[in-house]
Amino acid sequence: MTVSGERSLWLDRPAPAEFPELAGEQRFDVAVLGAGITGLTTALLAKRQGARVAVLESGRVARGATGNNTAKATALQSIVYSTLERRHGPRTAAAYASGNLAAVETIARLAAEEGIDCDLERRPATTVARNGEERTLVEREARTAADAGLPVELTDRADLPFPVEAAVRLADQIALHPARYAAGLAAAVDGDGCRVFEGSRVHSVSATAPWRVGTPGGTVVADAVVVATHYPLLDRGLFFARLEPERSYCVAARIRGEPPGDMAITPGPPKRSVSRHGDLLIVGGESHPAGARDVGAERFERLEAFAREHWDVTEITHRWSAQDPSGYDALPMIGSYLPGHPTLLVATGFAKWGLTGGTMAATVLADRLAGRDNPLAPHFSPQRVSPRSLPSLARMNAKVGTDLVGDRLTPADAGSAADVPRGQARTVRDGLGKKGVYRDEDGELHAVSLRCTHLGCLLRFNGAERSWDCPCHGSRFDVDGAVLEGPAVRPLERRDP
Repeated sequence: MTVSGERSLWLDRPAPAEFPELAGEQRFDVAVLGAGITGLTTALLAKRQGARVAVLESGRVARGATGNNTAKATALQSIVYSTLERRHGPRTAAAYASGNLAAVETIARLAAEEGIDCDLERRPATTVARNGEERTLVEREARTAADAGLPVELTDRADLPFPVEAAVRLADQIALHPARYAAGLAAAVDGDGCRVFEGSRVHSVSATAPWRVGTPGGTVVADAVVVATHYPLLDRGLFFARLEPERSYCVAARIRGEPPGDMAITPGPPKRSVSRHGDLLIVGGESHPAGARDVGAERFERLEAFAREHWDVTEITHRWSAQDPSGYDALPMIGSYLPGHPTLLVATGFAKWGLTGGTMAATVLADRLAGRDNPLAPHFSPQRVSPRSLPSLARMNAKVGTDLVGDRLTPADAGSAADVPRGQARTVRDGLGKKGVYRDEDGELHAVSLRCTHLGCLLRFNGAERSWDCPCHGSRFDVDGAVLEGPAVRPLERRDP
């Protein structure tokens, strides 16, 4: 297999550093934590309302979920409307539809108004059925999506090279280069009293307003804080108990002939997402819970096999993955982080549809910051209770308990670091506990504590991405212990090999 890039297509040519680290104490009206789609869109809308805004990003703009997605901005999202109508009823499904339809148009409007060169194109989004069982799901989705207000059509054709039994299609959705779009948003935010700070990981937020947001280099004091870090920082709202993180994978391929024009997704296992960027085919899928056991390169290999089965592939050009938290009741959480704290806000739980979901969230939060009511807000309140989804909540937290205890009872994989092969990792006994040891291709050993710095679950090695992943709440660390993904904010302790 030839792979010319072991990174996201959207991050293939990283821009030079654009924004400084936070230094000293600085005062703003609003502090936004996270420079992805949600945070940057919220910041830009708040700036347009006259607020002085600071965006704090732990790494680089758009290098997280925004730079590692399938680049579809669409209100048609697999079979989400069937799920929402069943769990929450038609009014909530209609609210979700109207919010996401408006979000697609907001993306197009902001890109045009700010002159952002992000390869934005209008394309149809389709959910396609490959067999009779999926046909039933697609036909139901066509009915419920139409009832929710989407102008969908049910057809038996799609721009795909394999048989389709049925497809529900929504026209005029958006494909774009998400990292360039986010970079354009950041450039629009920075200036005129507003700032974007990179390399400024937030490690603390005070208990009351005015909020003091601490980073290693300084402090932002703000009247309002928006937590837009994909998976929320802080543990005050117990979001970790209501979110389920899942990883999924993508490959980009150069093919003979034209890639498909539709942004397509299948509803049943194994799910496959298909789209294009320029002359490249993009195939996504192979989802699994964060921290799953025995995850290796076979996830990418199965996507490549699917691409080669249906297209004449000449080269696999990129491979990447992303992690997405889903709410226990299939809805995002947008609003007050805690009851009684109207100026500490949060947005999360977009379930792999963050380009539209994050944009929708930004419009709700911007209204909240301006003191305006938003008709969508009650449907997505983080303080809602969803009785029909309580079994899902119980299942999620039972799994966390099993992982927390079970991994401590599992014996170590290797007797010592000497038993770890090149390019692989093993768990090794370390006193009364265990450590994780990775040997790189040059033979150098990298050893870390396996205890997640969030709530203490033991980590598991992800062989597809050479990372230590938490099965409880989705935190991820590199082989030297640096935080790759939250909710953890502190690195792992290093160990002697």
